[in-house]
Amino acid sequence: MMQSLTRRLLHRNFYSKANGYRTYCSTKIFDAGQPTAASHPELLKEGEMTPSISCDEYISRRKKLLELLPEKSIAIIAAAPVKMMTDVVPYPYRQDADYLYITGCQQPGGIAVLGHDIGLCMFMPEPTLHDVTWEGNTAGVNEALEIFKADQAKPISELRQMLSGFLGRYSEVFHNVKTATRTYTDSESFQKTIVEGKVKDLSKYTHELRWLKSPAEVELMRKAASIACQAQLQTVFHSKIYPHEGMLAAKVEYECKMRGAQRMAFNPVVGGGPNGSVVHYSRNDRKVNDGELVLMDIGCEFHGYVSDMTRTWPPFGRFSPAQVELYELILETNKECIKLCKPGISIRQIHEQSVQKLYKGLKDIGVLKNRASSSRTYHQLNPTNIGHYLGMDVHDCSTISTDRPLQPGAIITIEPGVYIPSSFSVPARYQGVGIRIEDEVLITDSGYEVLTGSMPKEISHLESMLNDYSPQTEAGCI
Repeated sequence: MMQSLTRRLLHRNFYSKANGYRTYCSTKIFDAGQPTAASHPELLKEGEMTPSISCDEYISRRKKLLELLPEKSIAIIAAAPVKMMTDVVPYPYRQDADYLYITGCQQPGGIAVLGHDIGLCMFMPEPTLHDVTWEGNTAGVNEALEIFKADQAKPISELRQMLSGFLGRYSEVFHNVKTATRTYTDSESFQKTIVEGKVKDLSKYTHELRWLKSPAEVELMRKAASIACQAQLQTVFHSKIYPHEGMLAAKVEYECKMRGAQRMAFNPVVGGGPNGSVVHYSRNDRKVNDGELVLMDIGCEFHGYVSDMTRTWPPFGRFSPAQVELYELILETNKECIKLCKPGISIRQIHEQSVQKLYKGLKDIGVLKNRASSSRTYHQLNPTNIGHYLGMDVHDCSTISTDRPLQPGAIITIEPGVYIPSSFSVPARYQGVGIRIEDEVLITDSGYEVLTGSMPKEISHLESMLNDYSPQTEAGCI
């Protein structure tokens, strides 16, 4: 009898798991195409639409966007398209930031329409059995209502007919220009609206909302920054044993993902030696030689929010005297610019201070000599801005001017650097050197918080880390 009962319980347990039920529970856990509190309780709490962001916060975002939109206007926001690597192999999917910010939906194929008299209407894809077999379940009309809390939801096949009725009632139509899809742009009603001059870019409103982060968003960005710091720290140690750009890129991505990041925010920049002088270097295919520096610019994405930081170090344990001169100048500039960060100052003003500091410093050590052409030469050696906004995208909220006075809740980067090609006409000891030190800075009521402060950047700290580190443990694990 006991053996028979045990067999029945084991069979029931297996059947329940195989059919998407909790053990000994008749409630089915539906796969909505992305994590929910029911399917992934380790990621989401009850009441959260995406990890750490509540349903109420999403609803509040929609209300705020409607408050910004002019009367008698409507907004259309499309999900990011699927990009294909080959005919049948897609690149890893990443949702458009505006669509994710408003809807909470991380999946492709949907279009959201937001209006004063209709609220949020989500048009959802209609997958076939073939689609589900090959790509898995996706959210549909019911999930739009129950999970994403839309006011209305319709199948995507009804979009054109309903949009025709919507557009006829509004004097202005705002849409996400960068992710506009032919699903609606090719429709006769939308084309007519374009001809009438009613179509405008929505991003000036969505970027306004996304510019200042909520407490929940700040926590996600703290976590993304912390993951990046821990990953880069491990990669600095790794570089002593494996000084190769490609291996370091692989190591830092591995460490980020093992700590919970869903993806890298961008392809890691790992510039060894002269490759460090290429601002957005991407090949990562060269061995780093003794005496050279590695410039590593990385960022990871944690549940929709990204990090972005850079450190430069000598894998073999020692900065040369010329590298010390340049590095100390960049480090001092980094620190001074961070101290400027507070409400009321703009990125532009911080940038101007950085130019003055770097220009004078490069002249003092002899990198800039000819007074007549030194200004032009300086911009060749540092063509970048001191920083940018950071959030759901790496270069976030691009419609917000860098002249805008910063406010609490804004997050920016501070990233002074110098990039000297091997062929550049400077003293030989400086040729082929690229150095950047980049931190993430949260503007607070009283000043700032450095989100990437846990990653060392002092010369003495970096050299001690490398020279005191024993590679035996790591070497034994490879």
